[in-house]
Amino acid sequence: MIDLSLGRIERLLARLGHPERALPPVVHVAGTNGKGSVIAYLAAMLQAGERTVHAYTSPHLVRFHERIALSGRPIAEDRLSALLSECEDANGGEAITFFEITTAAAMLAYSRTPADVLLLETGLGGRLDATNVIDAPRLSVITPVSIDHVHYLGDDLAGIAAEKAGILKPGVPVVVGPQPPIALEVIRNRAKSVGAPIYVFGDGWSFEERDEGLQYRDDGGALTLPRPRLLGGHQLENAAIAVAAARRLGALGPDEAAIRRGLLEARWPGRLQQLVRGPLADLAAGVDRNGGDGGDGGVDGDGGGGGHGWELWLDGGHNEAAGHALAAMAEQWRDRPLYLIYGMLNTKSVRDFLRPLGARAASLHAVAIPGVEASLSAEEAAAEAGAAGFAAETAESVETALGAILESATGPGRVLICGSLYLSGHVLADNT
Repeated sequence: MIDLSLGRIERLLARLGHPERALPPVVHVAGTNGKGSVIAYLAAMLQAGERTVHAYTSPHLVRFHERIALSGRPIAEDRLSALLSECEDANGGEAITFFEITTAAAMLAYSRTPADVLLLETGLGGRLDATNVIDAPRLSVITPVSIDHVHYLGDDLAGIAAEKAGILKPGVPVVVGPQPPIALEVIRNRAKSVGAPIYVFGDGWSFEERDEGLQYRDDGGALTLPRPRLLGGHQLENAAIAVAAARRLGALGPDEAAIRRGLLEARWPGRLQQLVRGPLADLAAGVDRNGGDGGDGGVDGDGGGGGHGWELWLDGGHNEAAGHALAAMAEQWRDRPLYLIYGMLNTKSVRDFLRPLGARAASLHAVAIPGVEASLSAEEAAAEAGAAGFAAETAESVETALGAILESATGPGRVLICGSLYLSGHVLADNT
C-alpha cells in the first residue's frame, strides 16, 4: 500500500534547499484520463511557439529517463544518477517512496536548467501527490475524472474528484475538461473555496468535432483547428483541453499558428500507436526475419490467414474510459476483424475495461506482463476476461499470441495489444 503524504517529500526538498521554489512557470495537470496526451499537445504547441519546455510524466514506457524531460529530451543517465545520489544523501536513510525521491530529483533538475515552462503531471490523485508541493503554479488543469486506482483512491467518484481538485491553489486559474456531473460539482466547490478562477468545458470554453478537425471556442473567439495527430475520438477532447490551457497562459502561451502546428506534431507513444517495425511488425507483415518474405501463408508462410494486409496496434489505456475509447475506435475499424491481445495489472478493473470491447473483438488472447510483479498471470487475465463475457485464450507471450492469431485467421485483420502501459512499454522496448 502506498502511504500518500506530503510530509516526506517536503522534508527532503527542504534539505535540498527548496528546489520546488526555483522552477520555471508550472502547468500542473491532474485527472484520470488523458493527462499525458494533454501534456504532449501542450508541449508541442509551446515548442512550436519557440518556448523551451520541461515535462514530468509517469509512468515511463521503456526507460525511466522518459519521465524527466529537459527541453524536450529525456534526462541523461549520468545526470540522473548524480541527482538521485544527491537526493539519497540528503534523505539520510529516512522513509521515502520511490516516486517521492524521483520527484525530488526531477525538481532539482528543473530548478537548475532554465526553461520557459514546466509541464508537471501528478502521479496519483493530486491532493497528497508528491508533485503537489508547488505553491503557485501558473495554471492548473484537470482532465476527465473517472474510477481508477481504486486500491489507493477508492471507488467513490466524488472522493476521487476531491483528490484531483486538491491541486487547486488560491488565485491560480484552472482549466477543467469534460466531467461527470458529480465530479464537476466537487471541482467547482473546491475552486470556489480556494478562490481559483475556473474555466470549465461548456462554461468558459467548448469544442465540436468537424470534418476537418475541431471547432474551438472561448471568450477570446473561435478557432478552426486541424484534426490532431494522435488517433481516436478521445484525442479530440484531449486536444481541446490542451488548447484551452494554452489560451489561458497569456503572453507565455502559443499563438494560433503554433497551436495548429502543435496539434499536428504531437507525439505520445503507446497510445493508439501503429507498430510498423520490429519483430512483431515483421511477423504481422509476413516477413521471415531469417531471410525475406514469409509468403502468403501464416507464420513463416506455413498456412493460415497470412501476414499481408495485417495491421498491428498498441494502446496503454487500462480503465473503463479507455475501454470505451478503444471501442469507439473499433467502430471505425469495421473493414476487417479486430483481434485483442491483452495483459493487465492486478490493481485494475479488467472487466470494466474489457466490457465495452466485447461486441467488437473477434478473439482475445491473455498474456502476463513480463517482469512486472503486479501483473495478472495469463490464466488470471483469461479468467477475468471470461467474467466480462470473453472466451479468452492464454498465451505465453505477445509474440506467441500474435502467431496463433495469424495461424488461425482466414484473412487479414487488425491486432490490438492493450490493457496496460507496462505491457506497451515491454512491446515498444523490442519493436521500435
